[in-house]
Amino acid sequence: MTKFVDLTLNGISTGAIYAAVALALVLIWRATRIVNFAQGGMLMFTTFIASDVVSSSGSYWLGFAVALLSGLALGALVELALIRRVEQGPPLNAVIVTLGLLILLEAGAGMIWGNSPRSFPPAFSIRGYEVGHTRLLFSPNDTFIVLVVIAVSLLLGLLFRATTLGLRMRAAAFAPEIARLLGVRVGHMFTLGWALAALVGSLAGLLVAPQVFVGPNQFDPILIFGFTAAVLGGLDSPVGAVVGGAVLGLALSYVSGYGGSSLVTLAALGVLVIVLMVRPGGLFPSARARRV
Repeated sequence: MTKFVDLTLNGISTGAIYAAVALALVLIWRATRIVNFAQGGMLMFTTFIASDVVSSSGSYWLGFAVALLSGLALGALVELALIRRVEQGPPLNAVIVTLGLLILLEAGAGMIWGNSPRSFPPAFSIRGYEVGHTRLLFSPNDTFIVLVVIAVSLLLGLLFRATTLGLRMRAAAFAPEIARLLGVRVGHMFTLGWALAALVGSLAGLLVAPQVFVGPNQFDPILIFGFTAAVLGGLDSPVGAVVGGAVLGLALSYVSGYGGSSLVTLAALGVLVIVLMVRPGGLFPSARARRV
């Protein structure tokens, strides 16, 4: 019973990290209708920057703030310099550009910081809570991760459903020509969407870095699991990203605990295939309005 509880708690904490990456993917998809496969490289790059700031200043929260600001700037720069050149063309063009950007960022990080993974401090203690005579595999830092991801998902939900800015971003993504006729500055909406998504991705990198360390290729599996969580929940739904991350985190935790860690990647692939076959729109499919 203790093992089951520990695996469940571990699944919740890791699922929250997958959900954070999924939220970044969902945000770009909703804002620009592009799947950003460079998200792992972008969050890796900003986490390296945060690591340098923390090492030089001794302040975790300063590094945290710098990483978020760096993500905001990097997302805007990528959209202006690269994505804007291809976003009006066939969708495959943007996919190829993001894959190329992923390779460029990973190679650049290796040249700047080296290929050896480095440790990254957690925001809070990673010592598990003690309940009676049992120490749980769930710590104050895990609580922080879960609460932050829930807060971000709620804020994104409010952005798209309850604000004029969110409505303009959605209009720019779904019908850019009509949005321009209505006075929406579509280019600015696309830039803002990429900037916000990169900020959320940077947050995900900060949350997962203490577990996987910081290296050019350390975040690739997290991107894969985050993409699986986004598809599972539905690429149009911030809430779905959180639910998808939680479901995937629990499933992979149970597979790892009872079947072995070598089966984790295969299990994630199985979940992705089953979802695409049974419910391609995910647990929270696209808004009904698009079918009118």
